[in-house]
Amino acid sequence: MNTEERKPFAERVGKKQWIAIAAVLVLGLGAGAMILRTSPAKPEAAGHSEAAAHGDGEHHEEGGKEAKEEGKDHDHGHGEAKGHADNEHHEKGKEKDKEEGKKKAATSEHKEDEEKIAFTDEQIKAADMTIESAGPARIKSSLQLPGEIKFNEDRTAHVVPRVAGVVDSVPANLGQEVKRGQVLAVLSSPSLSEQRSELQSAQRRLELARTTYEREKKLWEEKISPQQDYLQAQQAMQEAQIAVANANQKLQALGATPGSSALGRYELRAPFDGMVVEKHISLGESVGEAVNVFTISDLSTVWAEISVAANNLNLVRIGEPVSIRSSAFDQTATGKVSYVGSLIGAQTRTATARVTLTNPQRIWRPGLFVNVELVASEMDAPVTVSAEAVQTVEDKPTVFLRVPGGFMPQHVQTGRSDGKRIEIVSGLKPGAAYAASGSFVVKSQQGKSSATHTH
Repeated sequence: MNTEERKPFAERVGKKQWIAIAAVLVLGLGAGAMILRTSPAKPEAAGHSEAAAHGDGEHHEEGGKEAKEEGKDHDHGHGEAKGHADNEHHEKGKEKDKEEGKKKAATSEHKEDEEKIAFTDEQIKAADMTIESAGPARIKSSLQLPGEIKFNEDRTAHVVPRVAGVVDSVPANLGQEVKRGQVLAVLSSPSLSEQRSELQSAQRRLELARTTYEREKKLWEEKISPQQDYLQAQQAMQEAQIAVANANQKLQALGATPGSSALGRYELRAPFDGMVVEKHISLGESVGEAVNVFTISDLSTVWAEISVAANNLNLVRIGEPVSIRSSAFDQTATGKVSYVGSLIGAQTRTATARVTLTNPQRIWRPGLFVNVELVASEMDAPVTVSAEAVQTVEDKPTVFLRVPGGFMPQHVQTGRSDGKRIEIVSGLKPGAAYAASGSFVVKSQQGKSSATHTH
């Protein structure tokens, strides 16, 4: 501590400081006197103080209330401002969505305009195009089998001479329609001449034996000749009858008429009504026995022989209706399976089935290859279109939908088909209008439009 600090307090305080202290004391005494003078008015002062305090309290409370109200108003204003901002943001979002939707719609419309193939009603009519609606149909699942038209062997005959001879005449020509019993050819046969001579000899012997029998019978009845002569004559007559019958049977077995004026004349005749489909005989030719010189077939009915694989035999049954279509020309026929073979070929590994076809116009000719269609199953499809309506666009099956002013390509997924109707699994709604026949015209027009747009 320094020397200045060690001095007494009285020494360290200056005169001016003492004067200030004294002034403060005088003022304090004066204030005390004033308080003593006014002490009777203490209640008023107290009331005044209370009022002032109350006023101050009320003012404080009112200030608090006002502050609260201002806070509420501030909060309410802030909430309103916030809600207003949210609403504005929501409305802006809606407007933005609308604008985006409009843009998408405009883009979609622009895309549709690009894809749409323009066609007027007059153009559709000029192209002979038909408009149909997609709808339900019964789809038949079919089985396609190869076949060949052949002769009905139950109505086909191979005409052969039963004796050797030389051809004298051939009235029948190849492809000619003949009637039963009509003469096809005439042969001159020495062996047939011998047969007829034998018949005539047997007939003469029979006449003599019959005359002898009648005479011996009369003499025996008159008791002129013995019964033994009568019985011998009877036996001779019976033997002559047997000889005549035997000669007749031989001629009938040869197909020759017994009473021909020319002993060696042999006539070949048609066994039934039919057509001469084969001819292997000519005038002056020497033919032997059992040589096929004519083939006669009744072509009013023919057979369609079908080759059936082993895994399809359960679908081919006798009595099953079938449809037969020619691969050479546009012709169809219906029939029923009349025969299914029990054996499978060792080489082909197929069985043979047969359909009997009526052929009144002689359209189905033997040797013609055909396609035989059998119905394997039938099912209802909810959405189908005509088979002509489905075209391939961008390697996808496509149907052209009818829209105002033209057509729109619609890719679809196809299902079963029976050749006439095609099931649409997805991509098309029931009742949708589409181009049926003539849809290829729309496809060609689409190709032209694409080429023009690219260019």
